Order: sequence, then C-alpha cells, then structure tokens
Amino acid sequence: MNRRSLMKSVGFGIAAGTLGIASRGDETLANEYAKATKGLPPLKITNVKAILTAPEGIRLCVVKVETSEPGLYGLGCATFNQRPLPVVVAVDEYLSPFAKGRDADNIEDMWQNAYTSSYWRNGPVLNNALSGLDQALWDIKGKRANMPVYQLLGGKCRFAVDCYTHCSGQDLSRIEASVRRGLERGFRYIRIQRGGYGSPHLSKEAGYKEAGFALKSDSTMEVRPYVEGTVEMFGHVRSTFGPEVELLHDIHERIPPIEAINLVKRLEPYRPFFIEDPFAPEDNGYFKLLRQQTSVPIAMGELFNNPHEWTGLICERLIDFIRVHISQVGGLSVARKIATLCEWFNVRSAWHGPGDVSPVGHAANAHLDLAIPNFGIQESVRFSDRTREVFSGCPTVKNGYMYVNEAPGFGVDIDEKLAAKFPLPEHPGYWRPVRRSDGTAVRP
Repeated sequence: MNRRSLMKSVGFGIAAGTLGIASRGDETLANEYAKATKGLPPLKITNVKAILTAPEGIRLCVVKVETSEPGLYGLGCATFNQRPLPVVVAVDEYLSPFAKGRDADNIEDMWQNAYTSSYWRNGPVLNNALSGLDQALWDIKGKRANMPVYQLLGGKCRFAVDCYTHCSGQDLSRIEASVRRGLERGFRYIRIQRGGYGSPHLSKEAGYKEAGFALKSDSTMEVRPYVEGTVEMFGHVRSTFGPEVELLHDIHERIPPIEAINLVKRLEPYRPFFIEDPFAPEDNGYFKLLRQQTSVPIAMGELFNNPHEWTGLICERLIDFIRVHISQVGGLSVARKIATLCEWFNVRSAWHGPGDVSPVGHAANAHLDLAIPNFGIQESVRFSDRTREVFSGCPTVKNGYMYVNEAPGFGVDIDEKLAAKFPLPEHPGYWRPVRRSDGTAVRP
C-alpha cells in the first residue's frame, strides 16, 4: 500500500486535513499514520525534467518532478519567455542530478540547498529553474495530503481571487470601448494603457532609422507624448465611467525617474488603484522621493530577482503592492515568505500574472492568493481552448474572480504528447528594442 492509500485509510482525506489532526479514541490520526508508515522508505525523487510548449506561441516551461511512488509526480512553473533554453539546461543538466535520490517531502531543505548549489545565485535563469522544482514539490505535497495547496498554506481567507483585466487602445474611443467590455465581463478593476507600454504610437518616427542606426522593427517612444496622453486617458476614463471603477496603470519603467514622479502626482486626482513600476530596479532609491510627493498607491517588483531589491521597499513602507513574478524569485516557498513579510508592513500582494506564465504558475499564484490575509489583486488571464487541452485543470475566471479547482495539489496537469505538438516559435525570444528619437535605448 502506498502513502496516499494509507492516508485515506486512516482518514487523512480533505476533511481531516482541513480540520487539522482530529482525535480518534486514544490516538490521533497522526499517530495512526506514523504507525502505518513506519518502516516505509522515504518518498524519493527519481527524475526532474523541463517540458517546453507554446500552445499560443508564447514560450512556456514546466518542470516535472517524478517520484519513487508510481504515478506520483508534481508540476511547477519555470517559464522565462525571453530565455527559455538556458532554463531547460539548468533544470535537466544541473537540478535533476542534484535532486535525484533526495526526499521529496523536505521542500524547505531542498530549496535551501538547491539555492546554494550554484554558489552564485539570484539570477532569473537559476531562479526560474529552482521555482519549477519548488512548485512541483508543493504539488506533490498536496497530492499526498489529498488537499489543494492552499489548504497546506492555512486554508482560504476569501472565497475566490479578485482580478483585474487589461484594457487598451490607441485612442480614447478605443480605450473607452475596451473598458466597457471589461466591465461587462464583471471586472471591477481595470488596467488602462494607451496602446503599448510607453505608447510608442504617440511618438513620431525619428531619423535614427534613416541613419541606419537600428533595425526597422525597433520602435520609438518619447516621454512627453506618453505623459500627456496618459493624463488625458485617465481623465477621460474617470469622467466617462465614474468613481466606482478601479483604475490601474503600468509605467513599465519607460521614462526618467523624475518624469515618473511628476506623472504620478498628476494622476492623483483620478484616484488610481495603483501605478505599477514607476522606476527600474536600478532606480529603487527614488522611491523615498516619490513617497514624499504623492499618496498614490505604488506596485513594484515584476523584474525583481534578489531579496535586496524588495526587502527595503517593504520594510520602509515605500510601496503598497508587491508585484514579483513568483517563478523569478524562486518559487512558492519564497513568495509565501515575501507575503508574510509584507503583512507586517501593510503591503498587499499583486503577483505578476501575464500570458507568459504557464497555467501551473497561475494556479500557484491563485493558491497563495487564497491563503494570505494581505492579498490585494491578481492579474487575470484568459486561457484558450488549445491551452486548456494541453493543461487540464486550469484556473477559471468568472465575473472578475479567479477560481482554482479543488483537486489535490495545484490541480493542473499536462498532456506531454499534446504539448510536444506546440514547439517553441523560431524567434529565440527577447524584448524588442524601444528607443528615443535619437536612438537611445529605453529600458522596459
């Protein structure tokens, strides 16, 4: 009899797990389980591998951890859309031999030692690889306990996960129509963008292309048109839809820090729910100045990889929403610690959840959202039918809320044969250049 069968036989199903350890006569369920499993060898990791797929043309990477119990495996998200192939090497050539033979139960021990196994750490490639391993172990833990992962984290703090949707357009009429569609779909939180990040369409093409300085595919973005267009957009949407809708916006680090401060101040009368990424991670020192200038809530952290990037902002109360990409910081084990730190400083969560996160990663976001008291908002995603065929058990979004299925673990599985039918696109994957009119590079 394997461990999952034993757990069910002694009452360690969902009901027992939800209630904690229930007494049965003179012995607890825990004592019965300990007796039943005494002498059984630990659950060992037998293989770790990366799985690449792109059902929608977006490069997704999922890590599968197999165990010594037949049929028991876990899945984790290791998606790094701009550099997927180095993640595969890190998983298959380094983490897999490191993890094989180790106890799958000891998630924290595994994380700590895998984290230092490369000696140098806190880079996006290694963090994503580690995240895939970490999340897969949590998935296994939930399956063994016959519980959704959120139960292992303490149970639900809310019935579902409140989400925001993306609404954009290249002019005010298109933005208005997009917002209206979002509201009709039941969303109360709307992120508004005037075209692409930084609104490059508002800027005139400059002479750097004619001079042969860059490729024709590079785009141009100037500060002043973006700033004025964003203020105009907020004014129009707020006056059109009134005070009830919550408005969000992503500066995406596209403008100089002092210009970002001025923009946030000008948006304050329109009461944004939050403004995201006003500065690049290299410019964290500007947050003190920003906080002195405005009370607009700030979300930050999408590009963070290193604890030194977020601990100061949280502990000094310089941001209001932590926006880290869970696989970029090293997985669920790290994100739940970040959430706990944030709780004591009244910083809420807003985990990064774009299309280039696998359904496993979105499920991890949602399970953590359900279990933490300082949840703020979650970026929503719409999975296509094709993605749902590859990944069964995807979270669902209805009336502005995200729901996880109640299956054990994260509740998401992958059809590896079907996934293989959607190989990565030929383009290797990188952030396309954006420039000022003279050709100067603009940071994303």
